[in-house]
Formats: sequence, C-alpha cells, structure tokens
Amino acid sequence: MAHDETISRLARQIDAARQSERFLVNAGEVAGLRRQGAVELHGICADFVSSLNSRLSHATLDLAPPTYAPEMFREAGVNLIQIGSQGREMQIAFQAPSQLFSTEKFPVPYVLEGEVRAYNQKMLERFEIRTYSLFFCVNHEGAVWRFYDWRIPHSSAVDRNLLAGLMERLF
Repeated sequence: MAHDETISRLARQIDAARQSERFLVNAGEVAGLRRQGAVELHGICADFVSSLNSRLSHATLDLAPPTYAPEMFREAGVNLIQIGSQGREMQIAFQAPSQLFSTEKFPVPYVLEGEVRAYNQKMLERFEIRTYSLFFCVNHEGAVWRFYDWRIPHSSAVDRNLLAGLMERLF
C-alpha cells in the first residue's frame, strides 16, 4: 500500500509540473528564441568561415547564405546553412520541433533540432556521410547549440572547432 501511495503522489507531482510548465512557456518567446538560435548558428558558421578564409592563400570557403537575419528563419520547414570548398560540403539543416519545446530526441529541452552533414565526392560514392545531431537547448540560464554524436555517445557545444574537425576530414 505504501508503494502505491508513493507512486500516486509522484504521478500527481509530474502532472502538476507538466501543467505549470506548459503555462510558463510563451509561444511568442519561443518563436523569438528560435530566431535567435538560427542567427547564433549562422554566426558560429560565419566565424568559422571567416577565421579559415583569413588564413587561406588560394582557395576560400563559401558560406550560404552569406548573411542571416532573424526574419530569415522559417518556422515551418527546414532551414539550411551550407559551407563548401572545392567539392567538399558541410550542410547544416535545422527546424522547429512539432511542440514548442521537446525532449524527444535529446534529454535536455530544445526548441530547434537539426543535423550537420559533411561529405565529399569519395564519401558520396561509398554512401558515407558524417552526421551529428544538433539541438538548440534551453534551460534557466539561457540557450546554447549542442551536437550529439550517436556513434560514440558524446555531446558538446557547437563551435568552430567542431566545424573545423568535420571539414578537416574532407580534405
């Protein structure tokens, strides 16, 4: 009987927390956070491309789109950022999950989800495309882009070092 009482109390607490959290989430705030996340992700990519291009003597990396503004974020559908050079490509595709925030694919609540793919022609011929999952995670301190490598369960911040490591494998 004591076990059933504990389970019932926990179920009530979970239901109450879910109800209260649902009312704390404002759809307008989440939409703004998503636009901010898209701009931040493009900023990480632009920083990487700029840093690398400043050290290249002949070739350059291309970034598409070259600039990104909050109003460019598409709430419905996939958003795409591409970085490429000499047939080596990195694609970053991201979108909003079906709910305002989710924990379906990653344990930390997120408002954007996506994937970074890196490949060159040889990799395409072998059906070998390197991919990492991306999540724009939110908590009481703010929001940050994180990647997750499912092959060797590992997660860390998305930064230019991650992009450099992915691009390095392509050359």
